[in-house]
Amino acid sequence: MALALDPQLLEILACPSPDHAPLRPGTPDDADADALTCTSCGRVYPVRDGIPVLLLDEATQPTSADGA
Repeated sequence: MALALDPQLLEILACPSPDHAPLRPGTPDDADADALTCTSCGRVYPVRDGIPVLLLDEATQPTSADGA
């Protein structure tokens, strides 16, 4: 199921980390996941019942694909 967020809302949402980068729908591994991924730091924020949970404590830290 694709994430259904209003495109205008997606334009104004930003990562709450200090760099405040834009977010993109999905995760690096699943473009249809109910999540938003920061375009700068790579944190993945869950979307629950259609509501983005933009709390640093709720975010999943990015993992390195090469195991480093």
